Amino acid sequence: MPKTILITGGAGFIGSHCAALLLREGYAVRALDNLDAQIHGHERRPPAYLDRRVELITGDIRSPQTVRRALADVDAVIHLAARVGVGQSMYEVADYTDVNARGTAILLEAMVERTKERPFSRLVVASSMSVYGEGLYRSSDGTVMSLVERDAGRLKSGLWEPIGDDGQALQPLATPETKTLSMGSVYALSKYDQERLCLLVGGAYDIPTVALRFFNVYGPNQALSNPYTGVLAIFGARLLNERPPLIFEDGEQSRDFVYVSDIAEACRLSLTADAAVGRALNIGSGRRVTIKQVARALAGALCVSIEPEIIGECRMGDVRHCFPDISEARAALGYQPQVSFDEGIGKLVDWLDGRVAIDRVSEALAALSSRGLTV
Repeated sequence: MPKTILITGGAGFIGSHCAALLLREGYAVRALDNLDAQIHGHERRPPAYLDRRVELITGDIRSPQTVRRALADVDAVIHLAARVGVGQSMYEVADYTDVNARGTAILLEAMVERTKERPFSRLVVASSMSVYGEGLYRSSDGTVMSLVERDAGRLKSGLWEPIGDDGQALQPLATPETKTLSMGSVYALSKYDQERLCLLVGGAYDIPTVALRFFNVYGPNQALSNPYTGVLAIFGARLLNERPPLIFEDGEQSRDFVYVSDIAEACRLSLTADAAVGRALNIGSGRRVTIKQVARALAGALCVSIEPEIIGECRMGDVRHCFPDISEARAALGYQPQVSFDEGIGKLVDWLDGRVAIDRVSEALAALSSRGLTV
């Protein structure tokens, strides 16, 4: 069993939960993180929620020297470092590509160099549901459709549901790993780059590698003042400021929301599950919910009577329905989500109590609109 784990992006939302779990399981944990101001504030201080037993190296994933130092004497790597956010990626193209793709390449080169002296037992890389684009669908005649794209003309008319050749609405299905991929944003493309780079280089240099395609992760420690973070944190920031959650389209688009402790457990399992090596696996909760249901559930749990505001616009790169089939993760990892949606919302609300959030959603929407990235 590996003893010392490096978590890139280890001071972030998911990284902090992975670190806490691994420490409880007897591992030593080192974190490499640049303490990005968009997440950690302009003072860029180590977050209070990060366990003090974590050895934190503050630095950039794109610095070969820093990465080599972070890799010294570690047995395995959980690679979470990335710029995150579909909308922002469409106008900060160079930075998203640089951090996510080149940063991963620099990490891999350093790992390959280190394997000459001491091999790694595992590399676990965080991929994303965004690599699928639209999820899997079935047409009215029963045909399963793996590559669906929405028509821009229909979106401009407020017709959000994808349709088949017969003009009938398609039925969303749980998306398996075998679905044809379709990257609809710079973020999605950069996450696919991370996934494939790790699996390709890991296979070539005998670094056992597992890619985990995370669906919508939520829970404590998520950056409430980052308008490009997860939707539940964004909704929470709005509600804490007594403002309605803003919902694109009509709110009936559906997703899978997975609690962060289940994500951390999937990462832990990936460190030792040999059946997962060389594969990309879906990690979600196994439950499909609509965005409107999410907004109302959070407001109800916070005991505030604020209905969501339906914007009636679509962001470039957004999809209508995507939720996972997690049977492969169950089989390969022994993964079993433990936190139900209702329980997770309760845990999130407990954490939100007394917190202050700066609501930057309006400025984020303005940035998208001014660049023609909304329909």
